[in-house]
Amino acid sequence: MYARDIMSHRFHTLSPSNTIAEAVSMFHIASMEEGKRIFGLMVIDEKDRLVGMLSMYDILLFVQPKHVHVWSEIEDLEAQSLFGELLDRVKSVQVADIMTTNVVTVKPHTHVMAIADLMIKRHIRRVPVVEGNDLVGIVYISDLFYHLLQKFL
Repeated sequence: MYARDIMSHRFHTLSPSNTIAEAVSMFHIASMEEGKRIFGLMVIDEKDRLVGMLSMYDILLFVQPKHVHVWSEIEDLEAQSLFGELLDRVKSVQVADIMTTNVVTVKPHTHVMAIADLMIKRHIRRVPVVEGNDLVGIVYISDLFYHLLQKFL
């Protein structure tokens, strides 16, 4: 079995110029359309070339306040206000500002066990599938897991 056998051909993408607010909205839309939670989206340029990935983790890491460890000592009302102000400030930040640009990819003929090894070693939950310069799909760790699970049942 290879990437081409388990990859999703349907995927949602972002533009580097999208704002984080637009990206959050796209995460919601993608999850609704796919019927499963989507935790990362590929970022493509105007020529449909893969230029990055944006995950929910990237966004949470970016919005995490510098001194979050003291928040438990702050009154609830004050913390809520600070968090609201922080979210307002990041709404205009662009995807290009926080996306991962060093994206690990696989080819359609990459064996699923090589993909599993890559995902485990690199702590990756999704891998874009590219053929030449074309983005042709994405392999999600959940799809890989359930595909392998079916082989054991």
